[in-house]
Amino acid sequence: MDYDVIVIGAGPGGYPAAIKAAKLGAKTAIIEREWLGGTCLNCGCIPTKTLIAGAEVYQKILHAQSFGINVGTPEIDYPAMKKRKDEVVQNLQSGIGSLLKAHDVAVYQGTGSFRDANTVAVNQADGSVKEITGKNIIIATGSTSTVPGFIPKHERIVESRAFLELEKLPETLLVLGGGYIGCELACMAAGLGVKVTIVELLADVLMLLDKDVRQVVKKHMKDELGMTLLTGDAMVDIAADENGVTAKAGETKLEADMLLVAIGRSPVTDGLNVEAAGIVPNERGYIEVDELSRTNVPHIYCIGDVSGRMQLAHAATSQAVYAVEHALKDEEKIEEVVIPGVIFTSPEVALVGHTELDAKKLGIETNVGKFYFRGLGKAMASKETEGFVKIIAEKETDRIIGAQCAGPHATDLISEMVIAVREELTAEELGNTVHAHPTFAEVWMEAAHAVHKACIHAPPAR
Repeated sequence: MDYDVIVIGAGPGGYPAAIKAAKLGAKTAIIEREWLGGTCLNCGCIPTKTLIAGAEVYQKILHAQSFGINVGTPEIDYPAMKKRKDEVVQNLQSGIGSLLKAHDVAVYQGTGSFRDANTVAVNQADGSVKEITGKNIIIATGSTSTVPGFIPKHERIVESRAFLELEKLPETLLVLGGGYIGCELACMAAGLGVKVTIVELLADVLMLLDKDVRQVVKKHMKDELGMTLLTGDAMVDIAADENGVTAKAGETKLEADMLLVAIGRSPVTDGLNVEAAGIVPNERGYIEVDELSRTNVPHIYCIGDVSGRMQLAHAATSQAVYAVEHALKDEEKIEEVVIPGVIFTSPEVALVGHTELDAKKLGIETNVGKFYFRGLGKAMASKETEGFVKIIAEKETDRIIGAQCAGPHATDLISEMVIAVREELTAEELGNTVHAHPTFAEVWMEAAHAVHKACIHAPPAR
């Protein structure tokens, strides 16, 4: 065999898999048809968060007077924001290239296609085909935006990738889909002054969250960012021309300069020819695996979005490490199942473990502790008092089984609760853990005490 490990796809699952394999002494190759870093780095997580950071700075400047700072009216230079976004992406992309080179990973630019269970043909950009063989193969080809056939094709109708490449934001924007991608991009645009309307077929936006948590985000979207949320109806009669986009949602007529379609993602398997390796994707196009990321062909693994599991970059990275260790060291360590979810809306949202609704469906009796950011000294000092956190503990054991946060720095704060859930800490143990003052992290200590109605900085429970 040419290689001990061949990785197909260089996203947040693929390139860590290649580096981990190289660290374990394996001769490793990686195949990528577009860019190192995949969707996450190039047209997903990183560019979105870079633009969101710009929108947050703009909003802070607008409210600077409340800190005793007087400034003139800020002006948005969106092309400059996009240029900064591109520079951040390029720097990180170059960093991945340097890491792969430092670990002696062979990088093939092109589309990987199975010839058989051990042979992959790389269809390179210059039209040539290079065949390589590997003892172990890891599929990490990711996912792409889903655009249903009923959506007209027009330059004013875009998915997330094209939206992030705009040189100028529209004045008005329709967003089809109230999941995390649609809501993140909607908050970014609205934070920069775009008039945004979200249309969601389900009963509410961000349905993966408990109702009280998503209510915090919805209130900010409507009251602070001026967004319109239409839920419970499909968007129909979609049409586009050089003047804009029109549609309907229930009895509401809609029109805007642009439509952003953000209704989900589909697996990338085009050209992969997995059938030649003896793998048959399921009816939805995903490649099914076991708890060790193995396909039905024992030496072929599949990680990340294309496997149909949790579609998160950090989940793919975790799966990569476990898959490589099993392939090269035959260590049957089961993958991590405690995976946090983070949503970069305004305000931020994060969760881990069971929600209250999950627990009820599973018949788990719980105690819940909440604490609001307005009760924190650091939050008051920073003028970031919106939202709250909550801890969900199993009533019988006091074990923390879930946590959610809607408010400032939620996506950073959730990490403490990932450890708490993973290590099966009790609410009492967390509450007794001393947290530095004044910090945002104190919010978890207070919420842990609130589980037992023993929170010092909250009024007595009625």
